[in-house]
Amino acid sequence: MGLIDIGANLTHDSFAADCGAVLARAEAVGVTGLVVTGSSLACSRAALALAQTHPHALRCTAGVHPHHAAHQTPSALAELATLWDAPEVVAVGETGLDFFRDLSPRDAQERVFEWHLEQAARTGLPLFLHERDAHARFLPMIRTCRDLLSDAVVHCFTGDRAALYAYLDLGMYVGITGWICDERRGAHLLELVRDIPAERLLIETDSPYLLPRDLRPRPRDGRNEPAFLPHVLAAVARARGDDPALLGQQTTTNARRFFRWPAENDAALAEVLSCQSR
Repeated sequence: MGLIDIGANLTHDSFAADCGAVLARAEAVGVTGLVVTGSSLACSRAALALAQTHPHALRCTAGVHPHHAAHQTPSALAELATLWDAPEVVAVGETGLDFFRDLSPRDAQERVFEWHLEQAARTGLPLFLHERDAHARFLPMIRTCRDLLSDAVVHCFTGDRAALYAYLDLGMYVGITGWICDERRGAHLLELVRDIPAERLLIETDSPYLLPRDLRPRPRDGRNEPAFLPHVLAAVARARGDDPALLGQQTTTNARRFFRWPAENDAALAEVLSCQSR
């Protein structure tokens, strides 16, 4: 069973020249599934096109990152909503709140985030969430509508114990990146990751960002990519005291459950059973 990277920004400019090679390197180390992150209308369109080009290996999300919230128009959001009808789009997002950089005014972030929550409730798709330095506002917005939502993952979790337990109490999944490999900023995750129930744990690279700080050898361009997901898995397994192979199987099972993404053999079996029942 191959690994699934639940968050890869493959439409980033840094992948424009060699995306095919990036996918090949990922597959060579056992990363056989990737969810391409949509963080704006244009990015979500590109993520969908990429996923449609590689239907066996890729799925995508569609949404607006809080950094871009101030630039959204009603027509742009209406067009974004049409993307969720595509079978390759498996989650609403990336969406949420970012009060660390505040690249969009907070009222705009909250307005666009609330719209995404409404759309997730309408479509039944899971949520791919971003939260940074905004837990005090983010949590009540999620809590208010949690019963209307299917599933949600706080991707690239970097918060504290109180935040982690609040999300787990709401039945949410938690995504861990190479942040856990950073002894300056991520040391607290080495302990917290033990508290994440195995069935709620997901792993991701968030490439091209968050290159694991302890990766050796380091790429000259400093670019993270999905082929480094096994390094993240090893760090998480080491911190939890788990067998990496077993934990990898668990995170893949979790990802397929969360995104409603059956393995090819599962999909083939479902088709056979469907034909037999006609």
